[in-house]
Amino acid sequence: QVQLVESGGGLVQPGGSLRLSCAPSRSIFGIYAMGWYRQAPGKQRELVATITSGGSTNYADSVKGRFTISRDTAKNTVHLQMNSLKPEDTAVYYCNAVVYNGGYGNYWGQGTQVTVSS
Repeated sequence: QVQLVESGGGLVQPGGSLRLSCAPSRSIFGIYAMGWYRQAPGKQRELVATITSGGSTNYADSVKGRFTISRDTAKNTVHLQMNSLKPEDTAVYYCNAVVYNGGYGNYWGQGTQVTVSS
């Protein structure tokens, strides 16, 4: 079973930066898009940013101008550079991969905690 493995979470002060990374445990064929979602306590999981195999990106309004998603297509890895972090960015961040092999499928990581606090 393929797994997505996230890294880079942690505790940071407001205004600080973190870089999240995600890589599959083994090669995945047919990845169409990869992205990051987050879930804060008591809230629903929400989209943070996505990037397609062609390089098109999409960001939640709340992170535009602060977060940057990038992808290494050859390695099927995705990164999220998070700058100017705010306490409201505190959440568990999940990596996602959408694949298409005749039909669509989804892979999710286990999540990595990001805490923004002084």
